[in-house]
Amino acid sequence: MLHDAMPGTEEHLMNEMQSAYVGIDPTADSLHIGHLVGVMMLRHFQLAGHKPYALIGGATGMIGDPSGKSAERNLLDEATLRHNQEAIKGQLSRFLDFDGDAENAAILVNNYDWMKDFTFLDFIRDVGKHITVNYMMAKDSVKKRLSAESKEGMSFTEFTYQMVQGYDFLYLYQNYNCTLQMGGSDQWGNITTGTELIRRIGNGKGYALTCPLITKADGTKFGKTEGGNIWLDAERTSPYKFYQYWLNTSDVDTEKYIKIFTFLSKDEIEALIQEHQEAPHMRVLQKRLADEITVMVHSQEDLGNAQKASNILFGKSTSEDLKNLDEKTFLDVFDGVPQAEISKSELTPGLDMIGALADKTGFLASNSEARRELKQNSISVNKEKVKADYQITENDLINGKFVLLQRGKKNYFVLVVN
Repeated sequence: MLHDAMPGTEEHLMNEMQSAYVGIDPTADSLHIGHLVGVMMLRHFQLAGHKPYALIGGATGMIGDPSGKSAERNLLDEATLRHNQEAIKGQLSRFLDFDGDAENAAILVNNYDWMKDFTFLDFIRDVGKHITVNYMMAKDSVKKRLSAESKEGMSFTEFTYQMVQGYDFLYLYQNYNCTLQMGGSDQWGNITTGTELIRRIGNGKGYALTCPLITKADGTKFGKTEGGNIWLDAERTSPYKFYQYWLNTSDVDTEKYIKIFTFLSKDEIEALIQEHQEAPHMRVLQKRLADEITVMVHSQEDLGNAQKASNILFGKSTSEDLKNLDEKTFLDVFDGVPQAEISKSELTPGLDMIGALADKTGFLASNSEARRELKQNSISVNKEKVKADYQITENDLINGKFVLLQRGKKNYFVLVVN
């Protein structure tokens, strides 16, 4: 997890309990898995006896960080930022202990609280004069946005971002004795601006520690799917989809992720990697990674439900398992499976199988194909084999709304009953 650290950081941390912070962008009311590396760093930090600060960037979230971005972001109002902050704190509390009596209990701060009354004139007088434009222009994040590749250029607002983030570090240093800032490797320039302000204004010493930006072996962006970000909020990304994301990672990526996103010991990870290499088809590593991180972000119960839902598609499951799925998970599991709508009245007294397979739905091409498949015993309703004389009734409804038809092992079709 270590990409770079300022000289002397390790000795500083070995000395006594220190305080460190990670900045978190509050532009949504949920973290996504891209935020998890910073959160894991804070968790390791707290487990080692140090005091973690999670800094919600209420003020900086109103500006937009140019690091690694090709365009300026939308600005948020204060009410939205406060709502997002509360939601994010709830998620962070699954990783960090905010409530304990321990001296190193985690603390959540919002830079809007100290920036909102800071006038522009005060800022450029008290902070701005200590950093030269030459120093700011030398940062990679600024250079990239000013290069020929960037058609947009860079607004003054974004240009000043490193100063505002640097001031956060100075403020936390002066008011909370916070001596270390941690973040992704793309934050190095912003973090070192903070250490420079601590040196010039605070007459002190600040430290920087960064982790690598997480990448995927195939070059696609970590944490993104066709449907967008993988969120920690169960309403935005269901525990089933969350679990599936980790279960479907490549062997190369999983070897890296299990070291970053779990708290398993080095010996246990090495043993799992060895076991996985001996029988890759068993996907031991992916299963363990998905189990650990789903419990950590959601719960043991959510993991159990996600596993049961996975078994419906990929393993042995019963009609009872299907009927225990909530509607959201059912739709997630059968996302992309062809559907047809019928009215509930057609289930009284019952819908015959030829109608269900061909006539009313088009699942199979013709009535004769439907009869043939039924004769060959390859048709299931809600995971249970049926004969040609079977009638689908309201008793077959999953969540009062769905019926799952299946031909053979892998051909599924969903009847939506309205």
